[in-house]
Amino acid sequence: MSMAQEDEKKPGLGVETSLKEENLDVEMENMLSSMGTAVPEAGDIVEGHVLSKETNMLLIDLGTLGIGVVYGVEMRDGMGIVSSLKDGDTIKAMLVDLENEDGYVELSVRAASYEKAWEDIEEKEQEKSTLPTKILDANKGGLIVEVNGITGFLPVSQLSSQNYPRVEDGDKNKILEILKKLIGKELDVRIIDCDREAEKLIVSEKAAQSEKEMELISQLKKGDAIEGEVSGVVDFGAFVKFYPPGVPTRENGADARLEGLVHISELAWQLIDNPREIVKAGDLVKAKVIGIEEARISLSMKALKKDPWAAVGEKYSVGDEVEGKVDKINPFGAFVYLDQNIHGLAHISEFKDVYPGKMMEEVLSPGEMYRWKILSIEPQEHRMGLMLLKK
Repeated sequence: MSMAQEDEKKPGLGVETSLKEENLDVEMENMLSSMGTAVPEAGDIVEGHVLSKETNMLLIDLGTLGIGVVYGVEMRDGMGIVSSLKDGDTIKAMLVDLENEDGYVELSVRAASYEKAWEDIEEKEQEKSTLPTKILDANKGGLIVEVNGITGFLPVSQLSSQNYPRVEDGDKNKILEILKKLIGKELDVRIIDCDREAEKLIVSEKAAQSEKEMELISQLKKGDAIEGEVSGVVDFGAFVKFYPPGVPTRENGADARLEGLVHISELAWQLIDNPREIVKAGDLVKAKVIGIEEARISLSMKALKKDPWAAVGEKYSVGDEVEGKVDKINPFGAFVYLDQNIHGLAHISEFKDVYPGKMMEEVLSPGEMYRWKILSIEPQEHRMGLMLLKK
């Protein structure tokens, strides 16, 4: 009869084996207690020294606890801990099982590094540190990023002026196309909101760039003439990216560029309804710095051009009868261009004196030429008063 058969005949063998295992656990607990060491439980963080590192397994000397093992996916961490380990290095891991089926203390570096990753993120938020982050994906609201292996979000509104998508019509699909070009790249960001329990992580490139941007702005002064590229056109004006005067562009690259706004009223001397009629994205333009308020830079393109109103008296005088084209009609009257830059207003009150009981729209049509009398000229205010001459 074999030993196995004899064991099968021995009553209560399974119970005895189970009791022996329990006794071993009790003995270990007693041994650790006698040494003044608390018995760790699943979820506790333990520390040991690396015995060996293989592709899918990490062995750790845990001293009195025995030999710890980390398997496969549990070796992955967002802090880059395992990748740089070598024999003898100290490492912390989370206890998963005090004794697995192979007799090892089973551990997880990934779980331990998750807690460490959040601690590091919280510290960086408090310190307002700047850190690199990789762009994983993009959606219409912003970019999906990764910090210490933790997934976070970078809203479009928190992108720097260098990467902010200037889309003329605000088309979200076009915005997404621009954002997708950033996937795979690394951006410097600052953590602006984090919540470990809610697993919420929000970062800002704009906040990280602010110090560098303010340093560049400090080299700029009101009155400086700049040359730059139109980065976007909106209803209220055009954005221009440019290098501050004196900054060596080739050495510093795109990160050394600032962005300013040319308001619609500063694009040209004539009246403008649509900035897109004057400039388009990609145009190279010259402008003058007319205002600096913290990180906001105001530019003027017309300031570098001769003011046509400065010589208006050489061409027009009060009392002159002139030809002019109606540009548009509003409740106050009609705006009329006498030439490319000089315009005047035919006030509604003057019109009613000539055409009592009539509406302007009944007599005038935008784009058509009419005869006018100049009633007043105010060069400094860029104003001229006109009266329609009756046919």
